[in-house]
Amino acid sequence: MTTNLQTLPGSSENVEAPGTPKKHRTPRESRGTLSFSRRARTKALGKHAVLIITGAVMIYPLLWMLVSAMRPNDLIFKDPGLWLSHLDMSNYKNGWSALTHPFGHYLLNSAIVVLGSIVGNLVSCSMAAYAFARLKFTASKLFFGIMLLTIMLPFHVVIVPQYVMFSQIGWVNTFWPLIVPKLLATDAFFVFLMVQFIRGIPKDLDEAARIDGAGHPRIFLRVILPLMVPALATTTIFTFIWTWNDFFGALIYLTDPDMFTVPVALRAFVDSQAGTSWGSLFAMSIVSLAPVFLVFLFGQRYLIKGIATTGIK
Repeated sequence: MTTNLQTLPGSSENVEAPGTPKKHRTPRESRGTLSFSRRARTKALGKHAVLIITGAVMIYPLLWMLVSAMRPNDLIFKDPGLWLSHLDMSNYKNGWSALTHPFGHYLLNSAIVVLGSIVGNLVSCSMAAYAFARLKFTASKLFFGIMLLTIMLPFHVVIVPQYVMFSQIGWVNTFWPLIVPKLLATDAFFVFLMVQFIRGIPKDLDEAARIDGAGHPRIFLRVILPLMVPALATTTIFTFIWTWNDFFGALIYLTDPDMFTVPVALRAFVDSQAGTSWGSLFAMSIVSLAPVFLVFLFGQRYLIKGIATTGIK
């Protein structure tokens, strides 16, 4: 009588039957995997700890200014910590009316300049970007290279000839020197950003619109512009932040206190001869930061999308 070894309960072939593969890790492999996971977890915790400490160091000045805006003026520099022992909200009330006009007047001036700059950049830079990305004209690559070279040109280099030109036409002490250049696509960074975005849009859409009888103006308005929302949103956010915080340009062209924007108005709180009201200065600085924070908070997803999709073809 013969015995079939494949049917025995202890047969290895019976344990590893076809269709039900089962692999067991050796103790050495299990220890290696556990050690690797511990090292990865420790490395991740170390990275997060470094990021948290770095973030705390970077945000400390802002938190200190926020706390100092609620302290009496004589206690601001005596206590450099963040613990608030004396709450004083009068800095906001005093700072709002400390200058020639209420601080809302300077917020309105900055809003006018920002709105004009945003409209100017959106209109002019998008049209220039469409021309560079879609139109074929003589020396287009040369002009595009010259446009890129202007990114490396510091603003301080052209401020003197610009001031002379605007002074001769009587635009000094007005908002026009701060707004009109935006209508001429002078911000080459936004032109380059939109060019890269338009190049990522398939040209088949242009050809389909051209077959339907559309010209370049209609293609730009009906086809390209609706697809440029992320790039337009990125341009809007950056223009808002840069223009709202612009101090040098406003300081050069605006000499009348009635025309001051927010950065120049904040500078008026500092007096080298009389005592500086630091509490009021910090309070109005917090007020001026609120619009920038809100714009960045609500436009962050458009900003990330606009930058991430730029240049993808």
